[in-house]
Amino acid sequence: MSYMPNVIAFRPRPVAEPLRRPRILIRAAREGQAGWRRDRDLKRLLRTDHCPAPGACLPRLRAEEAALNEARLQRAAEYDMHRHVLLMIAILAEIRAAVADAPVWAGAGMGAAMLAQIGAALSGPAAAIPARP
Repeated sequence: MSYMPNVIAFRPRPVAEPLRRPRILIRAAREGQAGWRRDRDLKRLLRTDHCPAPGACLPRLRAEEAALNEARLQRAAEYDMHRHVLLMIAILAEIRAAVADAPVWAGAGMGAAMLAQIGAALSGPAAAIPARP
């Protein structure tokens, strides 16, 4: 009889750094959720003709937002606060859409619970995402 461990090895997932942004920016993005229309606004923000699947454009949005945040920190003249708020609105909305679109399996209790916690943290009070002083 051979020994077969009961452990399944998965590739480690890359750890995304948490968003640490000023409280006013996060607050503006949360307030902007009410007027966000994915079909209209995401196409305009990404400058495309069609909307990708929910969550598929998150890496692109996060990269563009990181570049704008770096410009904000450097107090660069090309920093566009309006676009930065729009990107934050889009990121929050896409995370919500990805959570809502994720399949919920009977045996995936932990994964579904974790996704629900992420969604709740994004829609919760401003303390959920720490602000940079």
